[in-house]
Amino acid sequence: MRGFVDGLVSVVLAADLSRRGLSSFEIGALVTLALLGSALLTLAVGALGHRLRETAVLGAATLLMLGTGLGFALLEGFAALCVVAFAGTLNPSGGDVSVFLPAEQSLLAGSVASARRTASFGRYALAGGLCGALGSLGAGACEGAGVALGFAPAHALRLAYWIYAAAGLGLALWYRPVLRTARAQAAEPAAVARPARVRPVIWKLAALFSLDSFGGGFVVQALLALWLFERFALSLEAAGVFFFCAGVLSAFSQLASAPLARRIGLVRTMVFTHVPANLALMAAAFAPNAPVALALLLVRAALSQMDVPARQALVMGLVPAEERSAAASVTNVPRSLATALSPLVAGALLGSGAGAAALFAAGALKLSYDLLLLALFRSLDDESAAEPERREPGG
Repeated sequence: MRGFVDGLVSVVLAADLSRRGLSSFEIGALVTLALLGSALLTLAVGALGHRLRETAVLGAATLLMLGTGLGFALLEGFAALCVVAFAGTLNPSGGDVSVFLPAEQSLLAGSVASARRTASFGRYALAGGLCGALGSLGAGACEGAGVALGFAPAHALRLAYWIYAAAGLGLALWYRPVLRTARAQAAEPAAVARPARVRPVIWKLAALFSLDSFGGGFVVQALLALWLFERFALSLEAAGVFFFCAGVLSAFSQLASAPLARRIGLVRTMVFTHVPANLALMAAAFAPNAPVALALLLVRAALSQMDVPARQALVMGLVPAEERSAAASVTNVPRSLATALSPLVAGALLGSGAGAAALFAAGALKLSYDLLLLALFRSLDDESAAEPERREPGG
């Protein structure tokens, strides 16, 4: 459900804000504030995670999601939208960067054996990715549906925010059985902690993940849609179809992460799938026409997310069960903060007609991350191959 509404809003957002009269720079600023607010909220939850029950955290997040949808649907003016973007849960990236993520990752990691963890994260990402793709596809029909339901033509796209708000209510109900199961599993004995030597590795990985995310912030889905609108005059319907296809490719590609990681290791899986994806992104910046650009971006979509289950499994496998929520926050929050910094620059580049520079910068920064990750952490694959499989309670 979250994936669907995130996909829907991330495509509609740029078109709706442009229709309201906001400039590319102002749209970039709103995207930055939305990502920055999510990062700070996730940081606060991570810092207080040992004091908060998952029920309270996820319940409060669903109510905040409801308020975010209502705010974007009803409020006018750049300043008011900035407040809602910063304080709310709106996700303009199309990926999962919200306050929900650390809690869900921790719950999932504790529910399976370590040998099946990468595959489980792959299925988790597949579900969210497919629903996100369906949400992107629905963006094209949003305006017509809004008019049919009685919205004024100028406000028809705001139907997406009402759907987003309704999803917040639905999630409040759907989380209940998940959390009951999680509490039952938490009663089992905790896993034996690994040596403390792995802790500095988590911080180093977090720093590298932040470099990757800073590059990714130049091409979050809302801004990539804006570039396609401005560079190739792509319609909202065509953009919805493109992001649907990209989302499906990204979602199903993550199923290949687990078998590939078993063969070559988690770090090598992250790097060897990411490098060609980033080269395709850099090439798309110089595409002469829309078909070439969209083809290159689809190649990128088919490869760029295969590292996600491997990355999540790597982090969860380096810490004991009781520290997984904190580790998820340590690695996800800096990524979210880094992602929040670059949309403002990307919006300025788009406003000045240099949108291609944003794509090239994104690919170059992410390629630097790949090479550094391989150089610094390739040994983790070798250590993992030398250890016997370790089963954990709850698996």
